[in-house]
Amino acid sequence: MKNLSVTTFVHLLFSLTITIVVATLFIFWSWNTEKHKLNEMYHYKLIADAFLSNIQLDLTPKELERLYKDFSVKSVNLETAKLDIEKHGKTIFGGQSLLGSVRIFETPTAHYIYVQRLGHNIMLQDDRPKNYTLEIGLGVGLLLISVLLLLYIAILKKLKPLKKLNKEIQAFAKGNMQKRISYKSNDEIGKIAKSFDDAILHINHLSASKNLFMRNIMHELKTPITKGRIIVESIDDIEVKNVLVRAFERMNELIEELATVERVTTQGFVPQLEMTSIADIISKSQELLMSDKSCEIINTGDRTILTDIKLLSLAIKNLLDNGIKYSPDKKVVLKTINNSIEIISKGEMLKHPLSFYTEPFSQEEKRNSGFGLGLYIVKNILDKLHLGFKYRYEDGKNIFVIKLK
Repeated sequence: MKNLSVTTFVHLLFSLTITIVVATLFIFWSWNTEKHKLNEMYHYKLIADAFLSNIQLDLTPKELERLYKDFSVKSVNLETAKLDIEKHGKTIFGGQSLLGSVRIFETPTAHYIYVQRLGHNIMLQDDRPKNYTLEIGLGVGLLLISVLLLLYIAILKKLKPLKKLNKEIQAFAKGNMQKRISYKSNDEIGKIAKSFDDAILHINHLSASKNLFMRNIMHELKTPITKGRIIVESIDDIEVKNVLVRAFERMNELIEELATVERVTTQGFVPQLEMTSIADIISKSQELLMSDKSCEIINTGDRTILTDIKLLSLAIKNLLDNGIKYSPDKKVVLKTINNSIEIISKGEMLKHPLSFYTEPFSQEEKRNSGFGLGLYIVKNILDKLHLGFKYRYEDGKNIFVIKLK
């Protein structure tokens, strides 16, 4: 029940309710029909017994009238009744006893009781008012079904804006940052839509502010770094010069990594997919790494995949760079196996789960190089490309695995 949508739940609820009402009406109709037949037979049996017992008695008109009144019947002309029965009627009961015989006839407009004893016969007509219990019950049931159907349609109409709201929220979640949530009513659904629309405006405002801040800060940092790098070249002390050069290079690396994070993690970012070979991706990664001697390539089978070559190459480059930085021998092996790319390097096993290192600025306490953004960038790139990312430790080696489609 927890996983059912509201609309499906309403469908099931009203379907079950209407089914129960229809079943109840059917049971009531069957029960009422049987009960009515039994009551009719019992009533006509009483009439037959009463008139068979008194048919030879010389009853006064007053006594006869009272007998008619007691049993709610009236005497009718035998020939007239016979014609009506022959044209439209049918026998519903017939029987004999020691007192005589009786037959009950039914026509569309009346019930006749024919009583005969020792040459005496009489034709009676049931004079009771028609019983509308069945009709009333069925009418109430149909009215209830109609009300339920109207409520069902009204609730579905009331829930219809939820589907539209869901589609608009999904469009925003997929990166359409300019999507606005439309709302007309002031009910609960309208208030929810308004709250989402306000949230979208606030998110867009924060995103625009963040983008402006990132662009400005990177621009402002680039200028003094460039100037400082130029000035450093004029310093004669090699040791001091190397320290300053490394400091400026580290600042440049941080700016580049922040720019990459900003680009990849943007909600509206869409990868540029194209068909390319694994060999081309690896070659591009080596160009970005700029250190062929530290990386050994083992390609067991080249094939083409649909991906963003720049992004995937950057992710592999970051993994290769991490392997070189943190392995004792400063070497890394890249191996392609079936539908995966493995980056292997010597070193101690990671102390935390992989998810810990894919958070921004996460790294082991002892590592003082890098900014803890490498695996965070890798994870975000692979998520954008819908590729898997796993880690295992075997034979003293850290193995990071990219699962291809």
